[in-house]
Amino acid sequence: QVQLVESGGGMVQAGGSLRLSCTPSGRTVRTYAMGWFRQAPGKEHEFVAAIVSSGGSTSYADSVKNRFTISRDNAKNTVVLQMNGLKPEDTALYYCAARLVPATIAYQQQAAYSEWGQGTQVTVSS
Repeated sequence: QVQLVESGGGMVQAGGSLRLSCTPSGRTVRTYAMGWFRQAPGKEHEFVAAIVSSGGSTSYADSVKNRFTISRDNAKNTVVLQMNGLKPEDTALYYCAARLVPATIAYQQQAAYSEWGQGTQVTVSS
C-alpha cells in the first residue's frame, strides 16, 4: 500500500507564502505524475497544479498561475507546491495525488490519479 504524506500547511495572512510537500511512503513505487488538488468548505474538489516526472511538464489552474509553482525531486520522489501571494480564497484542504502509470501530460482530472493523501489545511486570513 502506498501512502502520500503531506506537510507544510498552516495559517498565513493574505500576501504571504506557504510551501507544501508530499512524499510517498510504504512500498517503493514509481510515480509518473503528481498533483495537488484542494477543497474549500461548501465547494467542489478542484485542481491546483500537476507535474510529470519525466520531462517536468507542468499544469496549473488559472486561479493560481503566476502565484504557485509545482516542482519535484525525483531522487527523493517528493513533490513541492510553493504558494506565494496567497489570498483568502486559497483557503482549503490541499490534497496530494499520485499517478502510478505512465503519463505524458500533467493531468488536471482527478480520475487520472490513483493515490491520494489525507490533506493538509491551508488558511489565509485577510
